[in-house]
Amino acid sequence: MMTATQAGQAQASRRGCFITLEGVDGAGKSTHVEWLAAQIRDAGHSVITTREPGGTPLGEVLRGVLLSHDMQADTEALLMFAARNEHLALCIQPALARGQWVVCDRFTDASYAYQGGGRGLSQERLAILEQWVHAGLQPDCTFLFDLSPELAHERLLRSRDRDRFEREEMVFFERTRAAYLARARAHPERFCILDSSLPMAYTRQRLLEHLQQLLGGFGAVDDDTGAVR
Repeated sequence: MMTATQAGQAQASRRGCFITLEGVDGAGKSTHVEWLAAQIRDAGHSVITTREPGGTPLGEVLRGVLLSHDMQADTEALLMFAARNEHLALCIQPALARGQWVVCDRFTDASYAYQGGGRGLSQERLAILEQWVHAGLQPDCTFLFDLSPELAHERLLRSRDRDRFEREEMVFFERTRAAYLARARAHPERFCILDSSLPMAYTRQRLLEHLQQLLGGFGAVDDDTGAVR
């Protein structure tokens, strides 16, 4: 039987899997974060859940500013990437280096969708920030919860007090959704598009099917032998 130290070394020698969930406000992606983490944990992996903007003490402060204060589009993008830089340095990258899986509610695709599509910032400007903050690091899998802006708006009207993004006009979400779908077409190797208008049971079955493929490529460490399984 391998010792705890050996198990830790074996786990740390393999980079963890980075999963992100994306979609317009009202698409329901956040509902699945903890469920996904539970499936990963049951498969024998250590996993953390986090979100953007946020994920660190400073990131949560910036989240509050971003969701409640009107600002210039450039300012918004810079603050998003500032929070992301802190998030990567203090949370995401250390977890992946330890061999942990990371399930993150939004990442850089959201900046291309919201600040790019929604606000109209150029893809080139966002790409410069992306290269600066996390050159060489992309999610291993991105689940895009796709939903028409009309249905998303109906859901938001039934939800809690809406933040300034959730209060945007329909055309904003039309542009945001289009930008998300463009990202998925540009990066088909990591995107899985889910129809978020369908019942939750169907969505979770699709999630599980794709998760099982990921699990096959990131075997867990056997506590007795140290082998990857």
